[in-house]
Amino acid sequence: MKLSFSTVGCPEWMLNEVLAAASDFGYDGVEIRGLGEDIFLPKAPCFGPKRLATSLKEIAAANVEISCLSSDASCLLSSHSLDVPSNIKAYIDLAETIGAKNIRILADEWGPPAPNVDRELVYDNLRAVVPYAEQKGVMLLVETCGVYGNTKITRELIEQIDSPAVGVLWDMHHPYRYHSEQPAETIANIGKYIRHVHVKDSVVLPGGNIEYRMLGHGDIPLRDMVFALEEIGYDQHLSLEWMKRWNEELEAPGIVFGHYVRKMRRWLEEI
Repeated sequence: MKLSFSTVGCPEWMLNEVLAAASDFGYDGVEIRGLGEDIFLPKAPCFGPKRLATSLKEIAAANVEISCLSSDASCLLSSHSLDVPSNIKAYIDLAETIGAKNIRILADEWGPPAPNVDRELVYDNLRAVVPYAEQKGVMLLVETCGVYGNTKITRELIEQIDSPAVGVLWDMHHPYRYHSEQPAETIANIGKYIRHVHVKDSVVLPGGNIEYRMLGHGDIPLRDMVFALEEIGYDQHLSLEWMKRWNEELEAPGIVFGHYVRKMRRWLEEI
């Protein structure tokens, strides 16, 4: 398995800083979810016409893979905005340009399940962009988030779409924390569709609030989840999603990124 980190953990870094850190810490790739103030990546200056060539050279020189492009909030499939398909197509175009194979999309907005997600609208929005993803050779990955943290529901959507261009991003945190799924249950439901993985640890505080913790300092059974992935032959990225963009109090990326790669490498050596 390969290791990457999401740029949600380093919200102030620009592309060259992200790539340098990935190379220095020994990561295999990076997942891009915003760069600095630019959360909608297709409009980020580093991918615009004036800087694109330089950015492509920087990516090649760093020798790290762009493991996934994570779409921004305007691409939420539960939104009734008419521009949802066009926004996703913009990400597909960017992925093709910079050599990224995967695009994360959300079918529900937050980790906790929303009360009234329009699952028919989710299907319609996703179905509308599938032919374009197939044409461009890009994978659209539905994250196990919100209602879709119930991986039976995620599986139903994937099987209903029935396209080789649509898979699953397993966020290890949400099915366990919000739906009490054990690793074996999640793997049984969606194992064959998993193409990318988000890793984050947490604890539930008195009163019910969730506090994110560095890998191994929470109570999510992440080690068991990694071993379960090994059993099904998963060989893609385990991407650290350190939620610092929205939680300024979390530890600095320079501390957390180094800890994650060392800890995860030890776990992988034990398999």
